Amino acid sequence: YEELMSEYLVILTRRSIKWSRLLKGKGKVQKNVKLKRYVRKGIPNEHRALIWMAASGAQDQLEKNPGYYQSMLAANHDSKLVETIRTGVCFWLTFPDNVMFRKSSDQCLQKSLYNVLLAYGHHNPSVGYCQGMNFVAGYLLIITKDEEKSFWLMDALIGRILPDYYSPAMMGLKTDQEVLGELVKLKIPRVWQLMEEHNVMWTLVVSRWFICLYIDILPVETVLRIWDCLFYEGSKILFRVALTLIHHHQAVIEQARSLPDVCQAFKQITQGPFVGDCHPFMQKIFTEPGSLSMATLTKLRVACRERLAAEES
Repeated sequence: YEELMSEYLVILTRRSIKWSRLLKGKGKVQKNVKLKRYVRKGIPNEHRALIWMAASGAQDQLEKNPGYYQSMLAANHDSKLVETIRTGVCFWLTFPDNVMFRKSSDQCLQKSLYNVLLAYGHHNPSVGYCQGMNFVAGYLLIITKDEEKSFWLMDALIGRILPDYYSPAMMGLKTDQEVLGELVKLKIPRVWQLMEEHNVMWTLVVSRWFICLYIDILPVETVLRIWDCLFYEGSKILFRVALTLIHHHQAVIEQARSLPDVCQAFKQITQGPFVGDCHPFMQKIFTEPGSLSMATLTKLRVACRERLAAEES
C-alpha cells in the first residue's frame, strides 16, 4: 500500500499543480471538454468540494435558497423520521476507522451527520431516511467539512443524479441492477450465461455496489475518484465501474460452480491491487468495457422498469 501511495502521491502533486493553474483562484467553474478530462484524471482533495458543488448543480441550489438548510434543521421534525435516523444509524460505526467520526475527535462529525440526514429527510419526505444514506452523507462531510454543502450535494445525488435509488420502493436502484445485467449480456455474455445457469439475481451480488456508491466496497481513494466522475458525468459511471470489475475478472467469475461460489467471486473482484491502484483503474473504466452511451442506458432503463413494474403488478 505504501509503495502504491508513494507512486500515486507523485501523480497527485502533478495534478494539483495543473488544477491550480486551471482554476487560478476562481470561485466558479464551467463544464467543458478540458474540465471533463481533468475530472477523469482526478480532482485534488483541496478542490473536490468546489468541483463537486459546481458540476452537480448543488452550488446553484445553495445560492438560490439562502438559509434553506438552516430552516430544514429548525423545522418541527416528524417523530418517525427522528426515530428512524437515531435507531437506524450507528453513527460511531458509519466509519469506525475514520478519526473524524470518533467522539474523542476535536472535529467529530457524528452530530453533523445526524443534522444532514435529518434536514434531508425533512426536505424530501418521500425518501426520508433509507439504508446507505449515512455512508453517502458521511463521505460528503469528510470532503466538504460543511453541513450545508453536504446537504445540497445529497439533494443533487438523490434528487437528480440517482432518482428513485433511495425511495421506499427503490425502483431506480432495482432498475439499474437489471440494466447492468442487460449490459453484461451484451458485453460479457459468458458471465451472463453463468448467472443464468446458477439462477443468481443481480441484486444479490451488486446491490451494495449501487446503494453505497462503492463506499466500503472499494478503497477510499478509488471511491473518491469514482465520485469525481459521478458528480460530473452522472450515473453512467456506476455502470462503467461495475462492467470493468466484471470484465477484468471474467476468468475468476467463470470458475464459480454454485450460487455461493458466484457470491464469493463478486466479493473477491472488489479487492486487491487492481482496485487499489486507483489511477490505472480509472483509466481502464473508460476503455475496458467499451463504449456506453446515455442513449443506450436510457433505452435499457425504460425496458427494465417496464418489466419490473409488470412483475410487481
